[in-house]
Amino acid sequence: MISRASLEERERRFLAPWGMKSADTRGRVYPDDEADYRTVYQKDRDRIVHTTAFRRLAYKTQVFVYHEGDHYRNRLTHTMEVAQLGRTLARALGANEELTEAICLAHDLGHPPFGHTGEHILDHLMQGHGGFDHQRQTMRIVEKLEQRYPDFPGLNLSYEVREGLVKHDTDYDVINAEGYEPELAGTLECQLANIADEMAWNTSDLDDGLYAGILDVADLAEQPLWRRVMDSLDLPYRIDHLDSLTRAQIIRRLVGIEMTDAIDYTYAQLIAHNVQSVDDVRAIGRNIAGFSPDLVEANAVQKKYLFEHFYRSYRVVRMANKAEIILTRLFEAYVREPRMLPPDTQAKLKAGDEELHRVVCDYLAGMTDRYAIQEYDRLFNPDERV
Repeated sequence: MISRASLEERERRFLAPWGMKSADTRGRVYPDDEADYRTVYQKDRDRIVHTTAFRRLAYKTQVFVYHEGDHYRNRLTHTMEVAQLGRTLARALGANEELTEAICLAHDLGHPPFGHTGEHILDHLMQGHGGFDHQRQTMRIVEKLEQRYPDFPGLNLSYEVREGLVKHDTDYDVINAEGYEPELAGTLECQLANIADEMAWNTSDLDDGLYAGILDVADLAEQPLWRRVMDSLDLPYRIDHLDSLTRAQIIRRLVGIEMTDAIDYTYAQLIAHNVQSVDDVRAIGRNIAGFSPDLVEANAVQKKYLFEHFYRSYRVVRMANKAEIILTRLFEAYVREPRMLPPDTQAKLKAGDEELHRVVCDYLAGMTDRYAIQEYDRLFNPDERV
């Protein structure tokens, strides 16, 4: 049997100086026996995968709601893509794969139904009651809401995974690292999870938009990133009929370009800053893992294009409007009459640990798209059984 001690020794031998070694963890909040054959971060990863919140991601929106089709990304497939990209980055750069993977797998646990639309709606509904953002909700889940162990609340994850979650930093995240040394940068593994997340939605959202027929190849032909990909494949910028094989080839090459750029640029930054340890990474005080300036600029142009032509396309906006109606009416109904909440949720109110609006928000945020739609019918459709 390969023991935890053996795995930790492998890390000592094979990880780069800046890679976070599991034996050096700052530990967990509550006393907790470690496995004989798994490192701390492997155990964290496994705990995350076995949560209810993780399974629910399968029916939470990435861009399209589940009933739009079986082939679009959902929040779970997005998470799996982020984890795969994160492991590749970590392996190439001598960082800790398991720590990177654990952060990637947990980074979206707090997402409510209906994607970022649902997040904005809940934040609006919770004004005056602490607001809402999915990053804080992720921490509520792993520290409190997932009740799976008799000796402590939440998952009792290691410090480095929790730090990676509060310092997860992309265009869609709100950073509040209070209690986790906000003046210091996150570990390299934390920073690689950021890149993997951005890489995933840069490439997969383009893929889904093309598959849905919403994005026009003629418009994409003017995008610098698209031109770079097509030049590398020796394909024309404009293709009259983009078949599935060619689309897959384009997206695969785009992933390769972004991956190679991120690895090369990040390694160059590590060398330029003479990083010799994890503490050196933290002491820089800002993220050094990322893309080259040229690719940052090209990605920004593509993000703007996707925002205007995909995220604000009529099909996506129509569903966003439905989501606002569903979540607003459910929220108002539960606040008005809390006895409509399930018994286990009502028990949280009786315990007095949380105020009504936060309990209702937690309940809604935990819903899948499908369950929210069903619950809306149960509450407001007279013909639907309650």
